[in-house]
Amino acid sequence: MFLQSLLAGNPSATHQLGTPGSAATATPRFASAGAAASLDFSDPYDNLYAFGKIWAGYDEPQVGGFHGLMYGRIGDSRLIPLFGYTGTGVMQSKIDDDGNMWIRGKETGYFTDLASGDILDTWDNPWTGETVKVHNFYNPNMGGMLTAEMPRFAMGAAKDDATLMNEGTHVDQGGVVPFLLPFDSFGDDLLLAWDYAHEYTNPVTKDKWPKAHTGERISPSEHFTFSMSLDQMMDRSEPTCRYMAGFSRLSQWWPWMHMGNHEYRDEVLFGRMWSHKGLPDYGDVPPKVLAYIEKHVPEYLEVPDHWPQVMPKGTWEAYAEEVPPETSAA
Repeated sequence: MFLQSLLAGNPSATHQLGTPGSAATATPRFASAGAAASLDFSDPYDNLYAFGKIWAGYDEPQVGGFHGLMYGRIGDSRLIPLFGYTGTGVMQSKIDDDGNMWIRGKETGYFTDLASGDILDTWDNPWTGETVKVHNFYNPNMGGMLTAEMPRFAMGAAKDDATLMNEGTHVDQGGVVPFLLPFDSFGDDLLLAWDYAHEYTNPVTKDKWPKAHTGERISPSEHFTFSMSLDQMMDRSEPTCRYMAGFSRLSQWWPWMHMGNHEYRDEVLFGRMWSHKGLPDYGDVPPKVLAYIEKHVPEYLEVPDHWPQVMPKGTWEAYAEEVPPETSAA
């Protein structure tokens, strides 16, 4: 999902952008709220440090959660609520001797019943009439390194172009895009918008999964709007930063919904969620999600025991790897 996509192996930009502490030429996008100026938001390396502090923690791992609803859009009709979307991320970060930021963690993603909030095993598709098996998402080994250059995603087939993170707000310096984030502040509220928009070859192919296949191309995107304390961010003695974020998502239908042979195959799935991190222990995890994980997969509340450097795996890739091809009897 989002953070694993971010950790694709973009090359180090140290030789292009200078060493830690050397400021880039971008103008800072915030005004000080009175905190000690321990971070320079025109420096890509300070932006890396801030990003690791937002998503994870530099001391102990941090467990965050997300939760909300997903809707279907059919033509110009109003959005139709379909199911809940919820899950967790447990993350830890560190800065290496070159100023690069490493992160490691695990993710879960679940679909829930609208009325009860219970995690679904099956779902009744209102358009096809089929009761389908829900494919919940587990990422057991997420991690990698971010450098002072804004990452580009390498998803899909070899012929697919990599896509640039935060394409709408990036700063281009002679063909190099430094890791500078679009921070804003209002009083002690530090705000950050973060986006990715993919387009790549669908790994869930029609010859193997005709019901799950919605087309040759897929174009999932995720969009975050973070809010946190500027004072807490600027204080380097604080190893992590509490945040609240709006989280929205647009894509084709999830493959497990089996919309591939329906006349609505080309319509849109939209999600609106909360994402948050920074409370003690498991305070940010929805109670039913925490109970489910503790019972079935408690290892997803702990980070990996090493600092992996792995290629990203999206939901469609996981489906193609984990779900057997459909048969004529399916």
